[in-house]
Amino acid sequence: VIQHIKYEKMNRTFDSDIFEESTLRGVIGKNALESTRSLYDLVVVDSEGIEMDFAKSLENDDMVAVYTKLPSGFYISTPMGKYNPDWAVAFKEGTVKHIYFVAETKGNSLESSQLRGSEAAKIDCAIKHFETISTNDVIYSVVQSYQELYNLVTK
Repeated sequence: VIQHIKYEKMNRTFDSDIFEESTLRGVIGKNALESTRSLYDLVVVDSEGIEMDFAKSLENDDMVAVYTKLPSGFYISTPMGKYNPDWAVAFKEGTVKHIYFVAETKGNSLESSQLRGSEAAKIDCAIKHFETISTNDVIYSVVQSYQELYNLVTK
């Protein structure tokens, strides 16, 4: 089914209200990080390892203009249900080749058999979705680290 899925570009957008989350809850140093580059003063992550390291790297890189952990209200419809990518990152103009990036952070590569079937299928759909809606100005990829994202935006 997934290999035959096709997305079409439409003139619809998400309302910016999805970024007006009422309360972010986390413990600083455990699953939350104070931020000066994010849309919010606090970034709450799903995992202490990869996502926390990723957020810290975004926070500390002067080439990053702004980033956010995407809210649950931002999703891509797939045959397996809604898929919510992890991050949106905007780099300062002139610092990298691809300024806008949507990232999924995973501890395993996309090819890994450790990704559950439906999760891998949703990610495959997201790849097709961003290929359709973007004219190479928004890049989407699954990354395991900020360094991997950096390598993608600079090539």
